[in-house]
Amino acid sequence: MAHFAKLDSDSKVVRVESVSNDIATNEQAGVDFLNTLYGTSDVWKQTSYNTYANNHLLDGTPFRKNFAGVGYTYDSSRDAFIPPQPYSSYTLNEEQCLWISPIPYPDDDKFYVWDETSYQEDNLNVLP
Repeated sequence: MAHFAKLDSDSKVVRVESVSNDIATNEQAGVDFLNTLYGTSDVWKQTSYNTYANNHLLDGTPFRKNFAGVGYTYDSSRDAFIPPQPYSSYTLNEEQCLWISPIPYPDDDKFYVWDETSYQEDNLNVLP
């Protein structure tokens, strides 16, 4: 199956659809099929279900950095799907097109939840 993300006027993903590989023999064929199906002229971009963090999970070629999800943004200059920024302190990893926290999460197999308010308050109390 080929997957396609429908973009709104701000390049935000509003829907993701699957199209048979027999129909979507290339990206334009999939786009044409979806616009004919819905009777529209929407903007669709193909996305790879097997791509995450600019890696193909089945050792293939990564495609557009990440599988698109509703709420993601398509960045045409990077030709990449980028998830929503979870917190204002997070920065974009340009290679993976994923957001990273300013302080690395511990690598101890425990579940941690980022607290943006505490992080910002601690920044105000840091001595030079």
